[in-house]
Amino acid sequence: MKVKNVTIGVKSVEAALESAKKVMKKLERGENVRKSKPGIYFESLEVMRKAITPERVKILKVIKEKHPESIYELAKLLRRNLKNVSDDVHYLADLGLIELEKGKSNGREKTIPTVNYSKILLEIPV
Repeated sequence: MKVKNVTIGVKSVEAALESAKKVMKKLERGENVRKSKPGIYFESLEVMRKAITPERVKILKVIKEKHPESIYELAKLLRRNLKNVSDDVHYLADLGLIELEKGKSNGREKTIPTVNYSKILLEIPV
C-alpha cells in the first residue's frame, strides 16, 4: 500500500497517555475503537525541530525526485559527507520517513533509500 501523506506533529506525553487510556477503557467495555490517524509525534516543537532539520528535508526531496540507487549516490547528489548522509538516512528510516532496501551491484551490497509518500503534513496544537 502506498501512503500519500505522512503526518508529523507535536503531542505531549500526557496527551498520548490520556488517548491510550481512553482506547483501553473502550476495549475493556467491548466497544469498537476507531483507528487513529497514523503519524509521527514529538513531545515538543523544539524536539521536532531538532529531528526534522532542513538538511533532512532536503534528503527526503532528493530521494523522492532523483531515486538514488544507494546512500553513496545520494551523498554525491547532495554534495555531503557520506557518513553524515548515512547517519541522517538511518535516523529518518528509524522515524519511518524513509524505507531502506538491501540490494547488490557489482558484487557489493548497497542500501537503497526510498520515499513512498508525496507530502508531510505538520500538525501543531495551539
